[in-house]
Amino acid sequence: MLLGIGSASAHVKWFCAYDVAGQPRGLEQVLCAEFEWLVALSVVCLMAGCMMEGTPLGTYLLNALDRVTSRLRTDTPLLVRATLGFFFVSLWNLGGIILTPELKTDLAWIPWLQLGIATTLIWKRTLPLAALGIVFLFGLASWNYGAFHLADYPVFLGIAAYLTLVSFDRTLFALRPLDVVRLSAAVTLMWASVEKWAYPHWTDPLLTAKPEMTMGFSNELFMNAAGVIEFTLAFALIWTPLVRRMSAIILAAVFVSAVIQFGKVDAIGHSGIIVVLLGIAADDARVAVRARTTMLVPAYYAAALACFLALYYAGHAALYGGLPAIPVT
Repeated sequence: MLLGIGSASAHVKWFCAYDVAGQPRGLEQVLCAEFEWLVALSVVCLMAGCMMEGTPLGTYLLNALDRVTSRLRTDTPLLVRATLGFFFVSLWNLGGIILTPELKTDLAWIPWLQLGIATTLIWKRTLPLAALGIVFLFGLASWNYGAFHLADYPVFLGIAAYLTLVSFDRTLFALRPLDVVRLSAAVTLMWASVEKWAYPHWTDPLLTAKPEMTMGFSNELFMNAAGVIEFTLAFALIWTPLVRRMSAIILAAVFVSAVIQFGKVDAIGHSGIIVVLLGIAADDARVAVRARTTMLVPAYYAAALACFLALYYAGHAALYGGLPAIPVT
């Protein structure tokens, strides 16, 4: 199961033809009975996780995670810098890429800028320069490919903010550096989930070449399930400590399994978010979990789902088809 969902989580734009301006599936096709059952099951699982968190078993699991991840927690900033250094050196070596494999460029100086960013990651005092370089590359990619396309990757802005906050030992409106990048990772993955529902046919070539990925399910059901699982795990990143730590572990395992299927390109492209997920898994911050927190899961999950669906479809219609073209019927 993990290998199948991991393969679906490989960024399809890196391996298959895509058309961002193309018409997405209508919402009446997305919001089908299968989708609703999958969402309902996901909400039940989230509520079960919250209920367990307030029990002795939940406390035991948190304590066990604290012990197992103690070294990772201590070294999280260093691991993030080292992984990003690997990422940018790899981009310099590949050449012709802005941040992610599908964002191509002919500008000869871009690889050298990426090598320069890798260099500034060596010293804590120069991390703001690395952050500035990441923001510049994100802006350049947005200019060339459009803001809607780059809505797939707000995690890069979260990483830039993380590096800046770590350099100055500051918080952002009481949010720790790890909290900022955690939220950006959650937004990134929830947006990517909607794309799986809106454009499931982009993945058809992969599923045809690797039919074992679907585990015997139809392509449509498999992509619905992959999207719901990814959305739920991403939503969990903004919830309570045990829930978000377990979600980070599962997501990291999913991305690593995708690397096994798709190799070097996927390893380079997802290295940044994998190290962020490991940092979240090691985070020992705790908050009191009340019964009210569990009861609010359905409302907040439904609000997040409705918000991302509305933003994706309304944003796409406004940019590519005009507001009247929102595919609701």
